[in-house]
Amino acid sequence: MSDALVKKYGDTRLPRYTSYPTAPAFAPTIGPSDYARALGELDVNDPVSLYLHIPFCRSMCWYCGCHTTITKQDAPILDYLDVMMREIELVTGSSRDVLPVRNVHFGGGTPTIMRPEEFATLIEKLRSAFRFGSDASIAVEIDPRTLSREMIGALGRNGVNRASLGVQSFDPIVQKAINRVQTFNETKKAVFGLRANGTESVNFDLIYGLPFQTVASCVETVEMAVELRPDRFAVFGYAHVPSFKKHQRLIDESSLPNAEERNRQAEAIARALVSAGYMQIGLDHFALPEDGLATASGAGALHRNFQGYTTDDCQTLIGLGASSIGKLPSGYYQNDVAIGRYAAMVSEGILPTAKGYRLTEEDRLRARIIERLMCDFEVDLAEIVDGSGYETSFLTERNEQLAKLVCDGVALVDGTRIRVQKDSRFLVRAVAAAFDAYAGAFGRTHSKLA
Repeated sequence: MSDALVKKYGDTRLPRYTSYPTAPAFAPTIGPSDYARALGELDVNDPVSLYLHIPFCRSMCWYCGCHTTITKQDAPILDYLDVMMREIELVTGSSRDVLPVRNVHFGGGTPTIMRPEEFATLIEKLRSAFRFGSDASIAVEIDPRTLSREMIGALGRNGVNRASLGVQSFDPIVQKAINRVQTFNETKKAVFGLRANGTESVNFDLIYGLPFQTVASCVETVEMAVELRPDRFAVFGYAHVPSFKKHQRLIDESSLPNAEERNRQAEAIARALVSAGYMQIGLDHFALPEDGLATASGAGALHRNFQGYTTDDCQTLIGLGASSIGKLPSGYYQNDVAIGRYAAMVSEGILPTAKGYRLTEEDRLRARIIERLMCDFEVDLAEIVDGSGYETSFLTERNEQLAKLVCDGVALVDGTRIRVQKDSRFLVRAVAAAFDAYAGAFGRTHSKLA
């Protein structure tokens, strides 16, 4: 892709479209009573997914964009887990019956910061509160630097079959610049231990656009990572937002690559992974051909949620923990970000919903279009609007952003079908934004295009 196109569209901050509308559209007009009502309206025969946010780490990685708190002590973690247990009771008490669960995802922070026995207790609580299917998937995000052998055993005994490991970069210069020194052997030990204890699928997270990172160091990281043969890779561009994440001010901005260099790094990583036998999935994921993500992509059954590309087709995601976001048929519901306020509300027997968004029919329509573009790089508007009461012209007429993208050769319009050109797929977020009714309405709060 030309540097001119990267420069033209790459300077604009755009969402990753892991939801639509995106989080800046959420408002405090949605509260606990709205969430309780939405939970009570759920069809108890439809499987749901659970997301549990554990917002604690032992040290701060300076690139981090997550809601997390640094603690050297275990007491805050224990207190938080007690509150989360109570929140589970509040959620299940608001639903009409015991909800069936198909997927569970532990995110953070560092979910494995808790002790093995605490993790077992939390899993037991979930299994008693919800109805787990025999094929339920349980995934955990892991920092290999702090993963103990005892915790690996606990994950295996409690049904964890998917793990996502933070790698980011194996370049020691980059690691020092982001305050995350992690050796290859630490990562290898974690992978071997997890696989020996029943983890069926392993994902590595890589990041480009980090301080002092180069195309060569990105490729070297890939070459080292593929030696461990993870099933999947998620490759993200570093989002530098020091006004929002103050610890990012510790990163020297002069050491960050520009948009053109970021693009070269992303393309080099993609080439190296494809050469190593991985299939590119959507914008930024890669999977071995036999992996379920690759199968879903080939079948047009890929989905996108807050964890990125996924095979999870559940219509309901229940978020648990401070800052977590749930998606129900009626809309989005986000818990209070501040751990103290979250805990206070739960302790008072109140669902800790701080804000949210009630979906309209037009939102649902645009969400389907954006998801298909992000997953398949193309969408047939006629198929999407069929039976909705909307016309395709409603989406394309006077759509100046789409017209510019077509004029620049980024997108192609063929009847009612919109396609992102193969050599411009890096700009799919810009094409998706052409169908975002709220694009630019909430300020520059998202990461740059890469």
